[in-house]
Amino acid sequence: MSPAKYEPETGTAELDLEPGAIAPVLKSIRVRANAARAFKVFTEGLGTWWPKTHHIGSSPMTKAILECRLGGRCYSEQEDGTECPWGQVTVWEPPSRFVMAWQVRPNWQFESDLSKCSEVEVTFTPVPDGSTDVVLEHRYFERHGQGGSSMREQVNQAGGWGGLMELYRTEAEKPEHQA
Repeated sequence: MSPAKYEPETGTAELDLEPGAIAPVLKSIRVRANAARAFKVFTEGLGTWWPKTHHIGSSPMTKAILECRLGGRCYSEQEDGTECPWGQVTVWEPPSRFVMAWQVRPNWQFESDLSKCSEVEVTFTPVPDGSTDVVLEHRYFERHGQGGSSMREQVNQAGGWGGLMELYRTEAEKPEHQA
């Protein structure tokens, strides 16, 4: 169960945290696209908006990929021909939501043990005008151990989820023939 309940109409979140838990990062945007398109651009189209500077691989990234299924990987292809995993889909409910394990340690290295990973949930809620409210919640930073607070601070910076959501919005709002 999510530790936060986000209210898009008011822009507020109600937190219900366990002792020792680290507050989640919540980002919300409204996208001028229906929920099916918003979901598709975020997932299948990850490589169209995810910046090539945001990776944990050992060589420059060429593409970000999300395997759109339960158990699917989130990974990057690197210039040296390697693949660098950094997430795993744990919930897959198109076009309303997906959840993935964030398999990145606070030192920006891959974490294979899912019990030590935070998670990212993205929900897509249709709005009567045809737009979609997209809410991203990155939670359970305490699973990272000592570096959990640092990881939260890093993904909450301007170049973190807030900036990424704006890049995503730009791509999702392009006319479909341009996407």
